[in-house]
Amino acid sequence: MSAAVELRIARPRHFLELRDFNRPALRALLEQAAAFKRARPARSEKLAGKTLAMIFEKPSTRTRISFEVAMRELGGDAIVLAPRDMQIGRGETIADTARVLSRYVQAIMLRTDSASKLRELARYASVPVINGLTELSHPCQVLADVMTFEEHRGPIGGQIVAWVGDGNNVAASWIEAAALFGFSLWLGCPAGYQPAADVLAWAERLGADVTVLADPVAAVTGARCVVTDTWISMANSEDEAAARHAALAPYQVTPALMAKAAPDAIFMHCLPAHRGEEVTAEVIDGPASVVFDEAENRLHVQKAILAWCLG
Repeated sequence: MSAAVELRIARPRHFLELRDFNRPALRALLEQAAAFKRARPARSEKLAGKTLAMIFEKPSTRTRISFEVAMRELGGDAIVLAPRDMQIGRGETIADTARVLSRYVQAIMLRTDSASKLRELARYASVPVINGLTELSHPCQVLADVMTFEEHRGPIGGQIVAWVGDGNNVAASWIEAAALFGFSLWLGCPAGYQPAADVLAWAERLGADVTVLADPVAAVTGARCVVTDTWISMANSEDEAAARHAALAPYQVTPALMAKAAPDAIFMHCLPAHRGEEVTAEVIDGPASVVFDEAENRLHVQKAILAWCLG
C-alpha cells in the first residue's frame, strides 16, 4: 500500500471513496468478501460488542438490510436512524453529531444526498465513517458489482464494461473502479447527462481507459458487461422527470442493444429498476441478468468493509 494511501486511511479507517485505496487494498476487500460468502450461513463473532449507527437521509432497501444483516452475522449490532429521529433534523450540526455518536458506537454509515455532509462527518468522527451513498458516488455498490462480474466472467482487469444512460453517482464509482482495477469503461451518455468532469479528469490522470460516447450502440459494442441505472430520482420534479425521459429514452437497454455487446455479456443494475424505462423486462429478467447476484453481494462486500474498518 502506498504511503499516500496509508495516510488517507490512518485510523479511524473511513470507507468514503474507491479512489482512497489502491488496487491491492481493494483486492483484499474482495477476497475477504468472497471468504465471507463461502462461509455463510456460519456466523462470526468478529465484531462482537461493536455497534454500527446507520443514518438514512435517503430511503433504502439493499443498503439498510445488507448492513444490518452484515453486522448481526459478524456478531455486532446496528442502529437505524433517520433525521426525524435525531437532533440533526432540528439543526444540530454534523460536527456535533459526529462527536456524540463517536462516544456511543464503533462505526457510522451515512446515506445522504450531500457528499459535503459525509466529508464533515468523517472529519469530526473519531470512529470509522462509511459512505452508504451520496449524490456523487456509491462505492459499496460498485465494489459488489466488481465482485459479481468476477464470479461470472473471471478477473475484470483488461475487460470491457459499458455504462448506458445517466452518468450519475454510480457511474462515477464505476469510473474510479476502472482506473483502480484496470478495465476499460465505455460510457454511453447523452449531452447534459455525462459523468462529472472532475471524476473523468482524475481517471485521465491515472491513465485509465475511460471513454464517454454519445452513441449507446458504440458504447456497448463488444462489452462483456452492460450496466445501467434509474433515470429518475425522488428529487426530480415532474418537469425534470419529463426532460430526463426525453433525453434518455434512446439509451434504454433492450435486447437489440444487448445483442451489440459480447455474446456472453452480462447485464447489471444496482436496483431498484423500472422495467420499460431504463431497461426492458426481457433484459433484466432474462438469462444475461445478474442483478440479484449483485444485490446479494452487497451483503458480503459490506461485511468485508465493516471488518476492515473495525479490524
